[in-house]
Amino acid sequence: MTAPIDLTELTVATVQQGYAEGSFTCEALTQACIDRIARYNPSLNALIFHNPEALADAREIDRRRAAGEILSPLAGIPVVIKDPMDMVGFPTTGGWSLLYSGAGGVDLLPERDSPVVARMRAAGAIMLGKTNVPILSASGSHTNNSWAGPTINAAAPVCVPGASSAGTASAVAAAFCVLGLAEETGGSIQNPASAQGLVGIKPTHALVPNTGVLPLSSQRDVVGPIARCVRDAALCLDVLAGFTMADPKTVASVGRIPAGGYTAGLSTSALTDTRLGLYGPGWRDEPLSEETAALYLRARAEIAARGATLVADPFQGSGFADIRANRPGTNRGDSRGMESLPYDLHCYLQRLGPNAALKTFAEFAAATAAQNPFGPEGVLKGMPALPAFKACLDDPTHPPEMTDFILAREASRAILDAVMTEHRLDALVFPQMREALPGLHSGTPIQETTVSEINIAGLPGIVVPAGYYASGAPFCLIFVGRAWSEASLLALAYDYEQATRHRRTPVLAG
Repeated sequence: MTAPIDLTELTVATVQQGYAEGSFTCEALTQACIDRIARYNPSLNALIFHNPEALADAREIDRRRAAGEILSPLAGIPVVIKDPMDMVGFPTTGGWSLLYSGAGGVDLLPERDSPVVARMRAAGAIMLGKTNVPILSASGSHTNNSWAGPTINAAAPVCVPGASSAGTASAVAAAFCVLGLAEETGGSIQNPASAQGLVGIKPTHALVPNTGVLPLSSQRDVVGPIARCVRDAALCLDVLAGFTMADPKTVASVGRIPAGGYTAGLSTSALTDTRLGLYGPGWRDEPLSEETAALYLRARAEIAARGATLVADPFQGSGFADIRANRPGTNRGDSRGMESLPYDLHCYLQRLGPNAALKTFAEFAAATAAQNPFGPEGVLKGMPALPAFKACLDDPTHPPEMTDFILAREASRAILDAVMTEHRLDALVFPQMREALPGLHSGTPIQETTVSEINIAGLPGIVVPAGYYASGAPFCLIFVGRAWSEASLLALAYDYEQATRHRRTPVLAG
């Protein structure tokens, strides 16, 4: 009788070792994941659709391996896919009852995979299913308004799970899978990774294609991995990154991907002799809570012990903090770049294929008029205040002017580059959140430190576990750098991760 497979801390490396040694087959591993999902998903509500082909896909990987075929590092690795990413055979619901027939709406059924799903499929990953999101991915904290109901934080069940990639983060934290695909417009990789004590890569805009992903902003949306360790996240980025004609803006990534991939530079001495900038009012004039400040102080000491020099508030006097513009009437993040949403949705719908239930933005608006997302009570009620949004809404078949957003992106990058040059910085390292996680149903949003800034600027960030609050909620750092600096940021995060080993395996109820 085959011994049970302990899924809780499997990595890509240990899975591939298990296959090589014959400890288990891909079919056995996939079945173990399915069994774990059946046991714990009813309480966590991370997955909303289950892939009936997963076991057949696993048997095919076993066949190919037995035939002596050389396979990708991700071949046979169990993964989950965020709901808004088109995947043939599944509706793309955006968490909204109006976009799911099972909840009384219409189904958006894609005729082809999104490029990121196609790349995972080509790599041989075993896709277990799709994960829960809030309506139109419009919350960075929770999924409480999803047609599927709330997703629970696997690491801190009484706290918000982080969103909009909440289901992906909970599935990875709960060891339903080894890797998960997430997507961010305004914190949706950073927040759930941080909220559940995981590694998340928010890549440079245009490194990874976002075509075929239900959009919020074609100029801000990015797809990236969530994993339990840095190396696994880097291996997943190897598969996701790079040019495709399906998303022409990814031409900007040509020549930016390191030879040997994103794991090639991982080192346990990466922090030695580096200079890292610290969080302060020059970046954003919002203070850290007392407990966050204490945890950050400890993390800074850990980083300094690795041989890094820390530079206090290098953005002081730079004008960087003045670029961020809160949503009108709130203290919430900067939404510039989302004024193109009607046009982006129109383009997305047309890609679904000629048999799609909704093919144009006009049809989308008519089908969702009962819950107008841009109305006074809608989940995107702040959009009409954005420059050029009204013009785009009036004619969603043409792209809007994005002058205000482009100026903000240009100014952000220019100041960041100047500050990093002046202070000879290799990266920035901040607490990803300013205070502990709010309660699951508190209505209080996550208080992050970098969401608006790096999404406006299109910059990369790597979230890595760094401890726990007294409540048991995770505390994470985020390493931020210049555009296209993913490889160096991953190396820094890897060194810190390996030196500190802060992440703890969640204990699941049930």
